[in-house]
Amino acid sequence: MGNITLRQAADWCGGRIDPQFENIVFAGANMDSRNIQPGQLFVALEGVRDGHDFIPMAMEKGAAAVLCKHCQADVAAIVVDDPRIALGQIAAGYRQHTGMKVVGITGSVGKSTTKEMVACVLEGKYQVAKTPANFNNDIGMPMAILAMPEDTEVAVLEMGMNHFREIAYLTNIAKPDLAVIINIGTMHIEHLGSKDGILQAKLEIAEGMDASAPLILNGDDEFLRKAPEKVQNPITYFAHKSEGTIQAGEVNQFDGWMRMNVTAGGENFDVELPLEGEHYVLDALAAISVGVQMGVAVDVMQRQLATFRNLAGRQEILKVDGYTIIKDCYNAGPESMAAALRVLGSKSGRRVAVLGDMLELGMRTQAEHYRVGRIAAENAQLVLAYGPNSDRVVSGAVTGGMDENKALAFTDQNQLVATLKRLAKPGDVLLFKGSHGMHMEVALENFLNT
Repeated sequence: MGNITLRQAADWCGGRIDPQFENIVFAGANMDSRNIQPGQLFVALEGVRDGHDFIPMAMEKGAAAVLCKHCQADVAAIVVDDPRIALGQIAAGYRQHTGMKVVGITGSVGKSTTKEMVACVLEGKYQVAKTPANFNNDIGMPMAILAMPEDTEVAVLEMGMNHFREIAYLTNIAKPDLAVIINIGTMHIEHLGSKDGILQAKLEIAEGMDASAPLILNGDDEFLRKAPEKVQNPITYFAHKSEGTIQAGEVNQFDGWMRMNVTAGGENFDVELPLEGEHYVLDALAAISVGVQMGVAVDVMQRQLATFRNLAGRQEILKVDGYTIIKDCYNAGPESMAAALRVLGSKSGRRVAVLGDMLELGMRTQAEHYRVGRIAAENAQLVLAYGPNSDRVVSGAVTGGMDENKALAFTDQNQLVATLKRLAKPGDVLLFKGSHGMHMEVALENFLNT
């Protein structure tokens, strides 16, 4: 990460500093006084707890300075009206200062995996930095930018949202040179009303881009096909089931990996990925599309993707105590749940789906959980569902042909784990998946360790 003077940061955000402190430098920012690292800027945010109360602790732990609304006169500080907004302005200033290129990534499902694949492809040619897991919001993304080395050539930034204007805020900080939208799903439909609303919110990413900066979109998504009516940017479509500039042809899946044929940039070539599940085809095509735009050679992209490793908690295949476990606990929506169940269905052995609720679906909650139950019945021999909507999953599974004794609903996670321990047998394949707030990783840990 680069060293920024308080004078620079104050100029970027319009803050006030005592002249005696203006040459103090900081590297990176942190809003948590418990985790502050020496030399970082402590950001005093006002939330459930007032960050200003923790300024003394942050300084004791080695913070270089503070970004705040008010503090003691002897503390090195940038004083601003709103530390959250100022943090974004400082990140925007640092992004411009370094001259790094920015690739913005958003979408309803799979944006973190796509971000990782894009970074993997670009690392074959450039010095790349990327947002860590969970750093895709109005606080996390600016902190991620400020943590990037000053010699970063390309930053790959994930942008999340669950309300209108959130991506607009992020993109005006990041100013992407190109951007990817991987899909328009039903995640966050509770707040955005419809898939057209979700499309509108995702296309906000163009607001921070130059009109000539390219948008790279999933051509298999019927909603993203509407984008040319809504933005001025040049659009490149990648596709598997439909036609695109970057096109996947034959896809063959094996145990733990896949091979697909790709047409891109006038060339036809094979790509191997150490992943299972056809849903990863579009993520890889998005990464290849970015690689083509940024001049990465085909052989480099092939080499990089062949060694790709996804983030922890995203469809990790574990072999433990005779079980094959598919750990996919990071998050869940209807689309990703269906994809994970299809991966489960491709496995040999007795297939067990351990499913937590999907959150933020609004009026579609009941119907989507019922639909997931129907899909689970096609891909599993045993379904254990957990959460307030577990009965709808079970109802869908039974309607889909599953014996009612093989589809069980739980509202207590401990009871779920106890039942799973009683019913599971070595040789079984177990899928653990649910929305982040359902903490299915805890259920898995308790299953293995109790």
